[in-house]
Amino acid sequence: MEEQKTKYTKEGYAKLEEEYKYLTTVRRQEIKEALKIARSFGDLSENSEYDEARDQQAKVEARIRELEYLMKNAEIVDTDAVKNVVALGTTVVLRYADGREVTYHIVSSNEVDPINKKISDQSPIGRAVVGQKKGAKVTIETPAGEKEATIVDFYKTK
Repeated sequence: MEEQKTKYTKEGYAKLEEEYKYLTTVRRQEIKEALKIARSFGDLSENSEYDEARDQQAKVEARIRELEYLMKNAEIVDTDAVKNVVALGTTVVLRYADGREVTYHIVSSNEVDPINKKISDQSPIGRAVVGQKKGAKVTIETPAGEKEATIVDFYKTK
């Protein structure tokens, strides 16, 4: 069975690589040192520092394996290739029917950050705007019903 590829922007993939590098170089060494110190306290059966360091080690190693899997199965989307429609890696400005304008950054599902208005291309808004041009009127399916919006502008996310 073939592994399913996950789309990433160049920036999103770079964040995976950065986290991987930090965990495999810096964090592993910190934990190794914590284990060494905890061992020096003696009896490991009642050593909470040792137990904590082992727990941290297990979490870090699990995250490293997860990052290796994600990077192995990543598909980096060429955000420069799409110029005339909203796509992954673009920032889109929407005007809703009530007149308010909201700016969203369209990213892959693994790069979502709602606080910073980074939404998935698979989200209701993402699905409504991807492939659309400036000036297009879109219908966004929400749990509360349909919302109408117009694409005021879009550009490649920096």
